[in-house]
Amino acid sequence: MSAEIAARLRTMIEEGELPPGARIDERAFCETFDVSKTPLREALKVLVSEGLVLHRQYIGYRVAPLDLEELRATFETLHGLEALAGELAAQRLGPAAMAKLERRHQAMIDAHAAGRRTDYFRINQEIHQLIIDGAANPVLAGVYAALMSKVHRARGAANADTLRWQESHEEHEAIMAALREPGRPRLAQVLRSHSENTAREVLTVVAQTLAEGTARNGALKQSA
Repeated sequence: MSAEIAARLRTMIEEGELPPGARIDERAFCETFDVSKTPLREALKVLVSEGLVLHRQYIGYRVAPLDLEELRATFETLHGLEALAGELAAQRLGPAAMAKLERRHQAMIDAHAAGRRTDYFRINQEIHQLIIDGAANPVLAGVYAALMSKVHRARGAANADTLRWQESHEEHEAIMAALREPGRPRLAQVLRSHSENTAREVLTVVAQTLAEGTARNGALKQSA
């Protein structure tokens, strides 16, 4: 039971439903999950070990804050990996993988049209993973997965921006256009540009969130 609770909480954190710094109300989550405190706390201990949650005695549990400088450095590395994946996938991604990309892209279009934001960004990531898989380089895939795990939570926190959602949709149309071109000469640059634009928005949102948290803490100290 605790593993299932941990998985549900992990998803809520990674998709931004529980934003960085949010207090985890044990009583409320016991009611939500219809469990006692014991399995909930076991689940929270797992998330603490993963660095997603912080615990302070007498204060309780909070979602771990994001490290802006680590995020910036991680994104800089991801830009290069996206471009490299584009170069390799341009040569190696075959017809079957391309057909699957077309199907997932249509599913993403449908999610966008229906306003299903969570589905949209989940399929968005599936498309990126299919391109990584199409590069057929296991070392690249392993490094990419490790770095994406570091930024996934930050991307979830930024997904609420409606303008970026539309921009992302348009950029994915450009990615698909580059994939359909003979020889795919533009794919690497289009993927890199998309990664840079995503990073710019995520880092802006995270910086604003951290600044608001600092201001809020300062106001609480002054009123104490």
